Amino acid sequence: MNTMNHWRRLEATLRGEFADRVPVALWRHFPVDDMDAGKLTRLTLEWQQKWQFDLLKFMPPGTYGVEDWGAKTAYAGAANGARIVTEPVVRRTEDWERIRPIDPRLGAYGQQNFALAQTARNLGGAVPILQTVFSPLTTARKLATERLFADIRCHPEAVDAALRVITDVTIGFCLEAIRAGAHGIFFATQLASHRLLTTAEYERFGKKYDLEILDAIRGQCRANMLHAHGDDIMFNLLSDYPVELFNWHDRLTDPDLRRARRHFPGVLVGGLNEHHTLLHGGRGAITHEVQDACAQTGGRKLIIGPGCVLPVATSDASIQAVLDAAQLAEAQAA
Repeated sequence: MNTMNHWRRLEATLRGEFADRVPVALWRHFPVDDMDAGKLTRLTLEWQQKWQFDLLKFMPPGTYGVEDWGAKTAYAGAANGARIVTEPVVRRTEDWERIRPIDPRLGAYGQQNFALAQTARNLGGAVPILQTVFSPLTTARKLATERLFADIRCHPEAVDAALRVITDVTIGFCLEAIRAGAHGIFFATQLASHRLLTTAEYERFGKKYDLEILDAIRGQCRANMLHAHGDDIMFNLLSDYPVELFNWHDRLTDPDLRRARRHFPGVLVGGLNEHHTLLHGGRGAITHEVQDACAQTGGRKLIIGPGCVLPVATSDASIQAVLDAAQLAEAQAA
């Protein structure tokens, strides 16, 4: 089979056809440096040029969506490079009223799409780029931290009013990302978990607004990915979202890839345990996980990826082992 470029490989995978090899996409944070648009652009380009992944998940700091409303954030040394909220905006129920409309072309929101535009210009369309977008309920949790759960149950109208504003801002950000050169979005929800909310609660405060966003960009993207973060995710509730790709911690929580295939018709993204195997497993363990992911899916409609962002300590040797294993899986299938 002739070697494909990134787009042909992805497009064949989306159609459910065998490509020249199973596609690979890995992503990581660049802590502290990611707060500067120029540095984020440079590091993103270096990352993609070094590894030639088949899909580039753009990696803004995970707190960009709350800073323009006044939240204070910091990098506190998390292994995955993520920032934390040190001073939330919503401390009392009445603070939800502070969530007023903002312009996503400005401030922290605007900086992310400026960096994406610079990255896209340099890559010249050679690789699919997805901008990272957080669900409105995920943003609400970062604005209020754990207070969100009490207010959902005791003051739902206050939360709904804030979610209306957040949703509209998020839609504007998505449309700006597409104009900046994104080929789709990586839509991350961190609350679609049975450990955090009931199904009815997520349907009202989560899915309702999620689908508004996905509907607003319908027909304007070449591929969108849904990421469900955490344990005991509401996979069945999410499996009808209008996205082409679905990513979750398949090595750490149900369902595995084989069972997920029964519910989601699109491309599954996963197969790797980034917390253990990529850090401590060695080449043999990494090869086994890639081969097992291919076995579970028949090698179709699969992109090899992590359950979430890579630890910043992930070695070059581990990343190379993933790429080598993907080539090996293709050779064995042939």
